[in-house]
Amino acid sequence: MTETTPGSAARFPFFNESTTPAGGEGWESMYPYYLVPSEETTEHENAQFWFADTMHWSRGCHPFDSIGAEAVYLGVGTFSTRIFALPVSLGLDVRVVNGYVYISPLGVEDPARIQERVAIFQERAGYYYANWDELYGKWKTKMEGAIDSLRTIEFPRLSEYDPAEVVTEARGRSSAMAVIENYHRLIDEFFSIWQYHFEFLNLGYGGYITFFQFCKQAFPLISEQSISRMVAGVDVLAFRPDDELRKLAALSHELDLNSIITGNSGHEAILAALAETTNGRTWLAAFEEAKDPWFNYFAEYGFTHDQETWASDLSIPLQGISRYAVKIANGEDISRPIERLRDERDEIVDEYRALLTGDEARQFDELLGLARKVFPYIEEHNIYVEHWSHKVFWEKAWDLARFLVDAGFLDTAEDMFYLNRFELDTALFDVVDSWAIGVPARGKKRWQAEIARRRPIVAALQAASAPPAYGIPPQQVTDPFAVMNYGVTTERVQDWLGASDGATDKLNGIPGSLGIVEGPVRVLRSEKDLPLLQPGEILVAPITAPSWAAAFAVATGVITDIGGMMCHAAIVCREYGIPAVVGTGFATARLTTGQRVRIDGKAGTVVVLEPAPETTHATDTAAAVS
Repeated sequence: MTETTPGSAARFPFFNESTTPAGGEGWESMYPYYLVPSEETTEHENAQFWFADTMHWSRGCHPFDSIGAEAVYLGVGTFSTRIFALPVSLGLDVRVVNGYVYISPLGVEDPARIQERVAIFQERAGYYYANWDELYGKWKTKMEGAIDSLRTIEFPRLSEYDPAEVVTEARGRSSAMAVIENYHRLIDEFFSIWQYHFEFLNLGYGGYITFFQFCKQAFPLISEQSISRMVAGVDVLAFRPDDELRKLAALSHELDLNSIITGNSGHEAILAALAETTNGRTWLAAFEEAKDPWFNYFAEYGFTHDQETWASDLSIPLQGISRYAVKIANGEDISRPIERLRDERDEIVDEYRALLTGDEARQFDELLGLARKVFPYIEEHNIYVEHWSHKVFWEKAWDLARFLVDAGFLDTAEDMFYLNRFELDTALFDVVDSWAIGVPARGKKRWQAEIARRRPIVAALQAASAPPAYGIPPQQVTDPFAVMNYGVTTERVQDWLGASDGATDKLNGIPGSLGIVEGPVRVLRSEKDLPLLQPGEILVAPITAPSWAAAFAVATGVITDIGGMMCHAAIVCREYGIPAVVGTGFATARLTTGQRVRIDGKAGTVVVLEPAPETTHATDTAAAVS
């Protein structure tokens, strides 16, 4: 859906031209006012380009879950704009539209201001680059402390009378005060964690982009793939959970347990059967050892309250172990080809470095060294933030929800997530204050009625898909976060405009990982669909999460709607040697399971080789737009 007016370029619809899905009317009231487009901000919003952050919110978000949109983009804005002063990029503005999160890169165009910011950036970023290892070590300590702090948060039950210790220890205040205080701690700690997140991330992208731009200038014909392969083969923490699955699969084969591990029984039956034999108990001990911390890993990105971790749904890691066990039984090597990648990497580096002399060669070495130094953080921060800390955050949020049920304020724990964080603050005070006075909570019926109104609204929003973009396409996208993580480049936006006109024979995207492959596609919309993926199929998804690594042992190629050169799908596919095209914008909407395509991971193209079967196509299209 593009629009052309005299004298203007094609554009996407504006927010005020968007259509609310049937049943979703009134969604605006569920979120904090500053996340929702308004008449007051229309002029600003219509002047911007907005793209959907379906990487982190793959479906319309519950009111409470919008806290992530606040914390994430406060963090990226603060460090981009106010702390490190990225020269040509400010933060990312954020709105929620029909339940989906949209973000807008904000740039700096005034040459004088750019120069001012260059001086600040060079001084501050230079300090971090020069002391990267030491500061990164301190960052890990901060993150571990924040996670430990989250773990201490509790919401004590409101009993008929406060504990006697309030009197005997002369505390002078009710234990019920901890409910409100700990809620504030929970929220504040979450925001702090997202400040820590961006302390290093844009600098990581910046280090890689600087090397990337140097190579493009020094070697005009070099491909993006060749540049990315120069930093491949770096062993990072983010691969450790998948490595644990591989080790457990190898142990299963060694202990002759494959018939149990690869059986069709549910995960509880598999674990029970293993417990009956000596070898099975040996394997289970290794399985238990791997759980903490490596199974504290969301099947998606951990931004919503209803996502499972490997630890909370053991069928997820067991499925990955089973896939690897089958490969081992078939005589396949399941190890990551790290040595091969490093050999190829060094060969490419030597080839291009030989074309340089003197200062250029020294600069190449320095920038390559920096890119390799910062690369681990680009992947590892996900483990600490989106997985380990979010796991504890959502556990505590669920504890709070159960507290409200126990207090008689809510009917079910799920109800709490239909309130945004400010509404929940007032509800908690109502509960504690009413308990203190000895009267029923005054807002119980009010909020239960509002939750009943919102439940079908959220369902309607989640049933609809998110348009990829709104607003006016920029002449040039310069924000490093948008480019490297989301794959939103100037060229990609123009491709989206063309693709949105309905062309179905070809999709253009970011060259994620080298290789050409043909085959049938399997369209997966969430991690719950992963069991459907069959050997030889090309995985198509809005975005892949780090925890999908085992699926890459099955897929022959990967296509995503969103993502850039440094998104997880691109990085992992390069490490595993699987062709990938990311950031296509419309793959899940345009392609249908079973349809044959050819993907070219060097050119960044997806060519449809045959039309979708009529019956299947109709079903998938209905699902995509319902």
